[in-house]
Amino acid sequence: MNQKTSAAFVGASWLALGAGMFGYLIGLWRSSMLLNEKGFYFTVLMFGLFAVVSVQKSVRDRLEGFPVTDLYYGICWFSTILSITLLTIGLWNATLLPSEKGFYAFAFLLALFGGIAVQKNTRDNQEFRKSA
Repeated sequence: MNQKTSAAFVGASWLALGAGMFGYLIGLWRSSMLLNEKGFYFTVLMFGLFAVVSVQKSVRDRLEGFPVTDLYYGICWFSTILSITLLTIGLWNATLLPSEKGFYAFAFLLALFGGIAVQKNTRDNQEFRKSA
C-alpha cells in the first residue's frame, strides 16, 4: 500500500533540514574559529548528510527487496556513526563555550534527521506517483 506523504510532513522535513543545515553553517560563518577548523566542521556536516541519506536508501532498498551488499550496508552505518563520532570528538576538544558546543551538536543532529526525512519523503512520493 503506497500512500502519498502529507504536505505537512514534507514541509516539516525540509524545515528541519534547512534549520539544521543553515543554522550550523551560519554559526560556522560567524564564528571566530580558524579556517581549518571551519573546514573540518563543514566537512563533517556534509559527510554526515551523505551518510544518513545512504543509510536510509540502503535500509529502504533492503525492505523492498532490492539487493544491497552487506559490505555497503555496513559502510553506510559505519559512516553515519563515524560522522557523529568525529563531531563529538571535535566539539569535546574545541575551545568553544558549552552553549556553542550544544548549538553545533543539536544543529548537526537536526540536519541529519532532516536529511533522512527528506530522502524518505522523496522516495515515498516517487513510489506513489509510479503506482498512481
